Amino acid sequence: MKTLVVFDFDYTIVDDNSDTWVIRSVPEQTLPDWLKKSYQRGRWTEYMARVLTYIGDQSVRPEHMRAVMESIPFTDGMIELLTFISDNKKDIDCIIISDSNSIFIDWVLHASGLNSAVDDVFTNPASIDARGYVSVRCFHAHNCQQCPVNLCKSRVLHDFREKQAKDGVHYQRICYIGDGGNDFCPVRELKEGDIAMPRKGFTLEKLLCKTISEGSEALHAKIMPWASGNEILRELRALIE
Repeated sequence: MKTLVVFDFDYTIVDDNSDTWVIRSVPEQTLPDWLKKSYQRGRWTEYMARVLTYIGDQSVRPEHMRAVMESIPFTDGMIELLTFISDNKKDIDCIIISDSNSIFIDWVLHASGLNSAVDDVFTNPASIDARGYVSVRCFHAHNCQQCPVNLCKSRVLHDFREKQAKDGVHYQRICYIGDGGNDFCPVRELKEGDIAMPRKGFTLEKLLCKTISEGSEALHAKIMPWASGNEILRELRALIE
């Protein structure tokens, strides 16, 4: 059976937040206060829809936005890790579950030539309209109280595994690689034999440390913090060999 590798995108594959990186495409490289103040907690995607409309209103073309997004830096070791996954598709399936959007992720992966490593991307759908504006919509609706209104990563992972099982694909283990608070929900659903890989010093690792220190039995997966994708690569290589 294969290993399933699940990635977050922002501050995991890339070493920044793609939604704030795109602001570099406007001439002032900042947003007006009225727009910044329009953000409501837990409703980031609706806020980003307004940001992208504002960027379009500044006559910023999609080609310029794409060039800016293609300059976002990869996290150390991630290019090597994704290359390894791409070279070992017979043993590894790989998906991204991200609160970014489909256009940004597609631009970045294609520019790096690493899209062949990734079998599927689950994120907020984005498109370019007739005016040349990028628009983004929420990925789905859900009932999880822990997650942002637009995306429950645990639900996405559960649905993906169910679909794969119906097609006769079962996984020996899941390796979940992330950094943020919205990665905590799916990590809690991992089973014994799975591996949770939180980025060192980021919110997910802190939440996991807090949960463990409180004596909670909610976590069943092995916890392996990382600072570089090369650490994950070594672990993955050992698992499939």
